[in-house]
Amino acid sequence: MVKRLSELPEVEAKHLSPERVKCPTYDDTPLLPGKPLAQRRVAIISTAGLHKRGDRAFDRDDGSYRVIPAETPASDLVMSHVSVNFDRTGFQQDHNVVFPIDRLRELVADGTVGSMASVHYSFMGAFPVDAAEPHAKHLAGLLKADKVDAAILIPV
Repeated sequence: MVKRLSELPEVEAKHLSPERVKCPTYDDTPLLPGKPLAQRRVAIISTAGLHKRGDRAFDRDDGSYRVIPAETPASDLVMSHVSVNFDRTGFQQDHNVVFPIDRLRELVADGTVGSMASVHYSFMGAFPVDAAEPHAKHLAGLLKADKVDAAILIPV
């Protein structure tokens, strides 16, 4: 497993260098106390490029998200991640790898988690950060309207 740019072939290291790939910096936000998990409403937010069969596929530089209603069967989910190097094997073997909806249902059923959001979301992770900003702000409002107070972030 490669852990540092210095371990990559020179061409790849240049492609991913900080001079070429501009990453934003953020001020630290202290962790805020909250209610116990058993009282929280949880949403899943994945970057696997998932959507319901028949929904608009993701496109290059697409910073938008797709809505996945909680009752959506896994067999109705497809992945349209555009990166040619993106490995879909885990998703093909078990959708819970990139969208752990069955595990969340189990945690709600046994009382570990208070409730599940009515809707979950997926971005397609291969996009410029600034392309997602307006969509993320809109999504925050949707999460608030659904009374979501915790999210499982699945960076794929």
